[in-house]
Amino acid sequence: MSGRDLLRDPCWQAGDLGHPLPDAVHAVSMALPRWRDVIAYEEKDPACRDALRAIYPRFGFHPLVEELARCALAVANAPEATSAWPYPTEAAARAAQTHCRRTAPEAHTSIVMVRELPCLIADRTSTAAAKAFWQHAGLGASSRLAAIAMGRESTQAPGAGVTAKRMVIERLARIYGCPSEAISLHPSGMAALHQALRRVCALRPGRSTLQIGFPYVDVLKQPQVLFHGGELLLDPSPSAVEAALDRLQPMAVVVELPSNPLLRCVDLAAIARLAHARAIPVIADDTIGSGLNIDALPYADLVFSSLTKSFAGRGDVLAGSLIVSPESRWLRPRGDGDDPYAEALAPLAEADAIALEEGSRDLEERLPRLNRHALKLAERLAQHPAVARVFHPAGCPNFRALMRPSSGHGCLLSFELKGGSNKAKRVYDALAVCKGPSLGTTFTLCCPYVLLAHYDELGWAESCGVPSHLLRVSVGLEDPDELWNRFHTALST
Repeated sequence: MSGRDLLRDPCWQAGDLGHPLPDAVHAVSMALPRWRDVIAYEEKDPACRDALRAIYPRFGFHPLVEELARCALAVANAPEATSAWPYPTEAAARAAQTHCRRTAPEAHTSIVMVRELPCLIADRTSTAAAKAFWQHAGLGASSRLAAIAMGRESTQAPGAGVTAKRMVIERLARIYGCPSEAISLHPSGMAALHQALRRVCALRPGRSTLQIGFPYVDVLKQPQVLFHGGELLLDPSPSAVEAALDRLQPMAVVVELPSNPLLRCVDLAAIARLAHARAIPVIADDTIGSGLNIDALPYADLVFSSLTKSFAGRGDVLAGSLIVSPESRWLRPRGDGDDPYAEALAPLAEADAIALEEGSRDLEERLPRLNRHALKLAERLAQHPAVARVFHPAGCPNFRALMRPSSGHGCLLSFELKGGSNKAKRVYDALAVCKGPSLGTTFTLCCPYVLLAHYDELGWAESCGVPSHLLRVSVGLEDPDELWNRFHTALST
């Protein structure tokens, strides 16, 4: 990777709007440097959208994927208002088509092959469903696949991708202390969740999920929209969980370790006991906590993670992992011939696996530094008179109960300012760090998370105790004192 050094020269000013974060072809984030840029992005303001040179891949098309989609529309000779959605495999495209037909039975969809990639063609009536599947399932073709299909990049040497996947799986097996056969790689963290839900749906068909704790938007939306529904339980107390389990008899319990953006952790051991006593599997998302810091496998049947974040660290590759606990009473590792859902709809592309392997080589040295830097910034923010509250896993006993020896709390924190939205706007605009979605990068990244994730349901988020002016920070590898100077300056505005 090359380009702008975002540790020393962050994208934080008005002229940086839309700059790729990182400064790379396959960046998965983009700069939204001012508060009004965030609003304009959410309002789909054409001037803002036209300035974007990258976008988080599940929420929009990378320019290379967009070009591939236009080719698909030309091949299909599609009428105006038709949309195209490139996928890595026919199985994934067929799953998207099935969702469209279930959501809009009267709609017309088809699948065409473009440059050896299958593309779902959706008419006006089914485009909303096609977009929902693309976002929530995370199975779409990556920018690297599109680049290769369009002839913009060449394929790697034969066997390089297979070797990279093996190395990543072995790396994860060492971290989690589990056999390699228990691990599978997927095109995104949400694709890993999609595979987890397919597995538990086969065990308990026709049932909804139970999400405990305030959720990341697509962790809740995916079961609600693509499967058989999902219910949210904000009260994680044993009595509330027990009552919800008995009432719903869900196909699975889903938890985040810790939650996003409040960074609170449920009592996973207690929840697992209650769920397992009722033969209900537990699915855990350890993306923010990281498998290097916490161990969920003694309690969760399935652990999924977005490897895009801290694992890769580079911000230019979308990937996910799913681990089947060797202790699960109901689920078996991948490759078991008795389980028709053990095979994923789409594997991680080989080109992305190579980038993932390269990015994660320094994980065991990099993540402890991120842990320390985030904790130090959280402690300093908590002492600042302009700050009302700081959210960080160090204050959560349930998180501490899951921590591995000599580990940390991850790279993420959130904080709320005295003065509410007006103060948050001023601090955000003045903060000299990169500003945009995503987390886990080597450079610090800040965003008004609730606006980006819940813009159309801010009142609901507020009712859940999550204010819209909350600022979320993914702390990077900058010198902690130099980084604090940037925050201190912004807090003084």
